[in-house]
Amino acid sequence: MLRLPGVPALRRHVDRWAASPRALDVVAALSAFGLMVLDVPGLAREDNSLSGVTATLVLAAGAATLVLRRRAPWVPYLVALGLMGWLHEVTMIQFALYSLGRFRGRRAAIGATALYIAVAYALFQTPGWPARHGDTLSDFLSLVVPIGVLSAGVGIAAYRQDLVRALEAQARAAAARQAVQEERIQVGRDVHDLVGRELTVLAVRAEVLAVRSRGGAHQRDFEELAETARRAHLMLNETLVRRADREGATPGLEGLAELAAESGRLGGPVALRVAEEAKALSPLRQTAVHRVVKECLTNAAKHAPGLPVRIAVDVAGPDLRIEVRNPLPKDPPDRAPVSTGTGLVSMEERVASMGGTFTAGVRGDAYVVEARLPSGLPPR
Repeated sequence: MLRLPGVPALRRHVDRWAASPRALDVVAALSAFGLMVLDVPGLAREDNSLSGVTATLVLAAGAATLVLRRRAPWVPYLVALGLMGWLHEVTMIQFALYSLGRFRGRRAAIGATALYIAVAYALFQTPGWPARHGDTLSDFLSLVVPIGVLSAGVGIAAYRQDLVRALEAQARAAAARQAVQEERIQVGRDVHDLVGRELTVLAVRAEVLAVRSRGGAHQRDFEELAETARRAHLMLNETLVRRADREGATPGLEGLAELAAESGRLGGPVALRVAEEAKALSPLRQTAVHRVVKECLTNAAKHAPGLPVRIAVDVAGPDLRIEVRNPLPKDPPDRAPVSTGTGLVSMEERVASMGGTFTAGVRGDAYVVEARLPSGLPPR
């Protein structure tokens, strides 16, 4: 037995269909037909071989082409020109010009309006069309031109409004994706800070127990536990950095030379020294080094432009040491317009999150930035 949909389900179905573009096209076609059908009595009286029924069918067929106004708006436009020439009907052209402006933009609408006016003028000059069309050409054009310009203008305005809404939707989507991405990055950093610290404590504790049980039955077990914790920490670092690299993060130690060269091109020569042992640092620590050095060079360019900068990256036992030094300028530039004062705070937070220390200040006749953090390298 056939079951009819319930009233709520039918209402939801109707609401979805009414909000669809196809429904709007059908409404436009019905509206055009409803306006044109008012002219059927007059069309039947004209010398066009049409009766009231046939005129209604012709107008219905012409209006039906408006359902194509999104995919093929030129079809109802050409039909409207035909109806204008045959039946002197100008209602259809209004819908057609609006559709061209709405779905094809300004150029198409302006071209179609110009062609419509030219065709109307040519028809005006045709003997017997229409039987009564005004006393002068200006009277005729005062009717034809406003119809075309107003219809096309409204369509163009709607087209631009559609573009604005689309751009706003894209901006909202991009902002949402950016917020999600930033949240993921923050979660990744939190995971690294929390889990990484626990893995480091586990590795150190296992090494201490291995030393205490040297010569005992469990020394080998503690050593393996410490090595496993170090490998897990290294994998965590590399996973986080590889993820960040795909999102456009900063490179590691291989990018320091490029930073130095760029600073040199700006007039501030840079002497860079990177210890060979530093090349074995984890990707996360290399990224930290790169960002600290980059921020220091930026600050040097702001506060000591043109003066030489010395950069040293060393590994001393369990510590990684970064030192950036530049002489103090004789006439310091104005700090307010070029600096927000947050660079040092950002560097200090990054170093502190990795269990390190950060100092920055004047030493003698130079400004020195020094960062120390665990190297994460196995003892030699």
